[in-house]
Amino acid sequence: MNIVEKILARASGEKEVSPGQIVDAKVDKAMMHDLTGPRVIDSFREIGIKRVWDPDRIIVVFDHDVPPSTIKAAELQKKVRNFVREQGIRYFYDIGRGGVCHVVMLEKGHVKPGELIVGADSHTVTYGALGAFATGVGATDMAAVLATGSIWLRVPETVKFEVNGKFQKRVYAKDLILHIIGTIGAEGANYKAMLFSGQTIRDLGIDGRATICNMSIEAGAKAGIIEPDEKTIKYVRERAGEPINPIRSDEDAEFAKVYEIDASRLEPQVAIPPSVDNVKPVSEVGDIEIQQGFIGTCTNGRLDDLRAAAEILKGRKVKDGVRLVIIPGSQEVYDQALKEGLIEIFIKAGAIVCGPGCGPCIGISRGVLADDEVCVSSANRNFVGRMGSPKSRVYLASPATVAASAIKGKITDPREVD
Repeated sequence: MNIVEKILARASGEKEVSPGQIVDAKVDKAMMHDLTGPRVIDSFREIGIKRVWDPDRIIVVFDHDVPPSTIKAAELQKKVRNFVREQGIRYFYDIGRGGVCHVVMLEKGHVKPGELIVGADSHTVTYGALGAFATGVGATDMAAVLATGSIWLRVPETVKFEVNGKFQKRVYAKDLILHIIGTIGAEGANYKAMLFSGQTIRDLGIDGRATICNMSIEAGAKAGIIEPDEKTIKYVRERAGEPINPIRSDEDAEFAKVYEIDASRLEPQVAIPPSVDNVKPVSEVGDIEIQQGFIGTCTNGRLDDLRAAAEILKGRKVKDGVRLVIIPGSQEVYDQALKEGLIEIFIKAGAIVCGPGCGPCIGISRGVLADDEVCVSSANRNFVGRMGSPKSRVYLASPATVAASAIKGKITDPREVD
């Protein structure tokens, strides 16, 4: 079996499983946030069970609308706080104590290799960066998980992406995953697992691996996953301690399809609105003026992302007429960025740095777009109206490309900024 099948076999108490099989699997961790939490709670109440299955395996993070931008948002967050208190949920990351849920889940040690994790958010697939099978579920499914600790899943086929070669200067994990999505399409991995392997993947740090797994959902994947190695074990041990039980594919494991990718040939990539799979090399994008740049989110709000942006912004200025919004992915990332002087670089360049959260990525606050405005963003989606007005346009790129574009006032190859 491959790693995905092994994890689901373990979770369901089966000796072996195969693609297409329905399994009743025990969940290791369950996560919800301020936007999905209220719906989950309503569905949980409808089930009629008074207590959650295990309050120590449930993680609640406030990140989508923080601090709350409306009275309604504040009331909904109050509702979740009351539920957390009532149920004795131990791992609750309120405003100012956590950050973006998918960043927090990794850095706070809530993800271990070989685990089955579900979250009431589509980008739960991020946790595959540490060798877990992680997938997003809806509010009613999550309510059932809170009540029973288990879930029905269909074992997905697994598509393998064998990536080798060294990245060119200022080409990053974000460029790789954009290229992959552009190659297979937004439905190219529907209800499949995407396994990323090869020397290029092994050379990446956890931040880059998280970016790749995070965007597997943009190709329709049920999960994105990277087999655990020594980097994984070290990262998890520092945050979660023992025991760690890494699971890896058998040598004779079968895959639905195998793609081979030469990373050395990649240049910076850009996803053209309004679809994430309309991907072009930055050299083919054309002369696109921007009004806003955005660096952050569960995709690219980690420390390595801020370092890449700071390298380009240091000693330079954001062009007049352009706004650059930078949001660290967590309090931990923000703290380290302060210690390294990255925040000072951003402020001196003319960027605005906001507290950790999702905000503009989903068009809620702190960077919403007006009619006809163009934003180049390090986020994961560029649908119509994703960041505000349905008449605005969002281009997706790496933090380095966003930083370079903010300096030039138009979408720019970061390699052109010396």
